[in-house]
Amino acid sequence: MTGPESNKKSNFIVQGGLLGMAGIITRIIGMIYRIPVTNIIGDKGNGYYASAYYIYNIMLLISSYSLPLAISKVVSARLSKRQYRNARKVFRGGLIFACFTGGTAGLVVLFGADKLADFLSEPLSAIALRIFAPTLLIVAIMGVFRGYFQGMGNMVPTAVSQIIEQIINAVISIIAAKSLFDYGEKTAALLRNEDLSYAYGAAGSTLGTSVGAFAALLFLVSLYFLVAGRLRKKYSGDDTRFEENYSSVMVLIIMTVFPVILSTAIYNINDILDNYFFNTLMEFKGHGAEKTAIWGVYTGKAKLLLNVPIALANSISASAVPALASCIASDNMKGARKRIGAAMRFTMIISFPCAVGLFVLADPIINLLFSGETVLAAALMRAGAVTVMTYSISTLSNGMLQGIGRMNLPVKNAVISLVLHLGALIALMYYTDLGIYAVVISTVVFSLSMCLLNSLSLRHAIAYRQEKGRTFVIPALSAAVMGVVIFVLWKILSFFTGYMIQSLLPIFVGAVVYFICILKFGAVREDELYDIPMGGRIVRMAKSFGFL
Repeated sequence: MTGPESNKKSNFIVQGGLLGMAGIITRIIGMIYRIPVTNIIGDKGNGYYASAYYIYNIMLLISSYSLPLAISKVVSARLSKRQYRNARKVFRGGLIFACFTGGTAGLVVLFGADKLADFLSEPLSAIALRIFAPTLLIVAIMGVFRGYFQGMGNMVPTAVSQIIEQIINAVISIIAAKSLFDYGEKTAALLRNEDLSYAYGAAGSTLGTSVGAFAALLFLVSLYFLVAGRLRKKYSGDDTRFEENYSSVMVLIIMTVFPVILSTAIYNINDILDNYFFNTLMEFKGHGAEKTAIWGVYTGKAKLLLNVPIALANSISASAVPALASCIASDNMKGARKRIGAAMRFTMIISFPCAVGLFVLADPIINLLFSGETVLAAALMRAGAVTVMTYSISTLSNGMLQGIGRMNLPVKNAVISLVLHLGALIALMYYTDLGIYAVVISTVVFSLSMCLLNSLSLRHAIAYRQEKGRTFVIPALSAAVMGVVIFVLWKILSFFTGYMIQSLLPIFVGAVVYFICILKFGAVREDELYDIPMGGRIVRMAKSFGFL
């Protein structure tokens, strides 16, 4: 087994697995800490938080969200040609770019919070939005460090920094949410506006984001200086004849970042547009008083859980981009197609059981984790479960297209999908009484459209055709078998146990059933198992039980 083991460290699936595990860990931490925060600030507080977060997220997308991806792509291309000094200039140029864009975005949010909040018909969310302002600069600089390490093929700093960021975020968010909610109650009593307590509670839950990001940045900066000596040796041995200047580097970063920003911004602008049209049309139909709480149920409960498995697709995409950039730089189209296929299969093997599990166990999971309105939250999670797969595919394929240098294609596909999404949302909200379900349906329309369009774009760009049997058919059948087993088990347990046993035992049994199915049906071969984290242990365990 020397061959598989020797390739393990360089295989981007391993790196993607590390980022994937970190992404899932941070999502789980995020889910766990949002439970007490939700219980502190309530559904209405979650509604204010969501409105502030959407605006912050759009500003983050515009200013720096794409920087890790872009920096890793450009750095990787230079390192593949042993241009170490040029790679360093890309890093330094990225820092200059991050300070400018992140600082500008932070000032816009700080001084324009009231007008931005009024746009979403949630003026009290401006309190939380102002606390988000300094985070924009911190995250921008942090993105350059993460991109630099990823460009060198090392995803560990990003993974560890994500976990540090989320742990600090969780602790500070809970403490600050409680403190500011109590302060808001006193202020609300004086000003006779009970909504102020929810608004201040939402503001407290945003404080953890800033502190967590700062802690992660300190870790990355410290790590960079620890390896600075080793990097200097590489720079001194660089015999590149052409050394780029900072002006050309800045132009290159902008040219690389801009299309990524466009596609990512369009891809993620759904949230803020959904919030805007939902609030506007709910007020138009006379339901303005309940809109904030309903939106809080959707974003703070159902969508929070649905986003956990999608983190894997984001991580696989981030890890695959440098590898694809290297393949394209060396004109290795066969290698690029192989990496895309492996990334898609790995993502689908995870996405199918997650989607089925969240659909079948929506009621016990929601009731286990949250108080307050749980019936609507469970129904929304079932309705949106399919987006776990569609968003995973579309997110991954976005990264694949960017990795092969076809930056304009995700932008075009996102624009088309956004038009379809908004058309469905407005029509359903205006002509029906679906309410928040209209948002879920239009989200499915968007993600499904992106899947199809991106798949066609990959086919035309590099003659890529996704293998279907082991990527889609076998995981789907295995997830269906798992779904039947956990449904029956849940129904039996619901007669005599609480929500914890109803959730955890079916999840454990379902994972075992699914694992056996994908091995028995041949979704993953033995040699491929070595290319994932702890693959050797998995093979030994599977053989000991007769699954391989």
